[in-house]
Amino acid sequence: MKRGDLITVTITDYAFGGKGIAKVETEHGEYVVFVDNTFPGQTVEARIAKKRKRFAEAKLVEIIERSSIEVLTDFQEISGGPYIYVPISEQERVKQESTLEVFRRIGGIKYPLEVFDTFISSPEHYYYRNKMEYSFSSIEHDIKTGEERDDAFALGFKRRGTWWKVETLEQPSGLFDEQWESVLNELRLLFKSSGLPAWHPPQKSGFFRHIVVRKSFDQDQILLNLVTSSEDIEKFDSSIFVTFLKDKLERRLAGIQHTVNDNVADRSKIENGQCTLLYGEPVVVEKLLGLSFEISMESFFQTNPKCAELLYQKALDYVFEENLSDNDVVMDLFCGTGTIGQILASKKNNVRIIGVDIVEEAIEDARRNAQRNNIDGIEFFAADVGKFLKEYPDFVGKIKTIILDPPRAGIAPKTLLKVIELGAKNIVYISCNPSTQARDTDSLIQAGYKLEKLSFVDQFPHTGHIESIAKYKFVGNES
Repeated sequence: MKRGDLITVTITDYAFGGKGIAKVETEHGEYVVFVDNTFPGQTVEARIAKKRKRFAEAKLVEIIERSSIEVLTDFQEISGGPYIYVPISEQERVKQESTLEVFRRIGGIKYPLEVFDTFISSPEHYYYRNKMEYSFSSIEHDIKTGEERDDAFALGFKRRGTWWKVETLEQPSGLFDEQWESVLNELRLLFKSSGLPAWHPPQKSGFFRHIVVRKSFDQDQILLNLVTSSEDIEKFDSSIFVTFLKDKLERRLAGIQHTVNDNVADRSKIENGQCTLLYGEPVVVEKLLGLSFEISMESFFQTNPKCAELLYQKALDYVFEENLSDNDVVMDLFCGTGTIGQILASKKNNVRIIGVDIVEEAIEDARRNAQRNNIDGIEFFAADVGKFLKEYPDFVGKIKTIILDPPRAGIAPKTLLKVIELGAKNIVYISCNPSTQARDTDSLIQAGYKLEKLSFVDQFPHTGHIESIAKYKFVGNES
């Protein structure tokens, strides 16, 4: 067995992060292979990506035989929702068990069930996402025949394990808006009839590149961004595109943007090109726990807003467990658009809240949304968290609670040390990657903090992702 080999294995167990476990008999005994996005009971074809002495990591190529617990539905299986046919109860069970094991193994928590609080399910298991990105490609993987064509006009999602070929979405995926995905194939045929080609990833040529869609559940409206190159753009009649969507979506269509992006990198971001508003408004408005948030195509916002309300409510429960007095300071680090800080300010207006994030656009959104919601008592700073803590030493010893919500990579060790040096009595840590949170838990324990409570939130049903909320209290050397 070596890197690049194709193997056929049966998945017998589940590991954190959506990795199926297979055991292969060798002359030296059982050898473990982790296969991304697989589930116990499946027999799969996989390609070895990394080879180690004790284990290998592999990428899923094809599911040969389904698990006996899977229930096939009319949803089209996509690479971003590998467990769409697995019952929700089974998804949640393996997520809870595997994440608790991560805190035991990496976080140094010998008995994680003793601090485990609750598992929060997503209020909606289907059609829960408020953002989706679809790709065009002239190289199509036919999901019915398994064949590849390089003269096609595909619109949908990348074939698992590839960056160049797309599987056309012919029926809803079950993750994003049902009406939109029901008309997507008609839209594909409309674009195809223009005579302009879909993007050819290896050749870095073609016209149609991406469609990015955002949705407001509160307004029940959709905002779209069509990303194309400038190749033969004079032949593109955008009015036909606009008319089609106005007819299909009617009042649900909030706005349409067109971004011209000639950057050869396969990215849909607006800043990589010139953006024009073709119709309607460039934003939608979403509500979380009674507050309104303006969302543009490039805004960071929770992907599952109904579940995000439950996540934020649990995090704030942990904050309020330690009574906040007048003029107490709560610091919201890696605050993004400042959602949780604003919700806190709306419930406790005599507390000073400081929000810090390195992304200037996010802080601009945060300030604008705070004005929209008439929120006072909150200050936002666009700065690197580590550098901010160094530049404002006055906060040391004066912070009641720190709220942490870092990116997937977790907190850089040096930055975590600066957070610890602030001397906050309590830390509430929201994580989209519990494995890095478990790593940081070990560091916090060594610094005198005790993990008091731990909850999991299933923000992304049908995927291997899980989020966690941890509450730490400073106890000094008692730990």
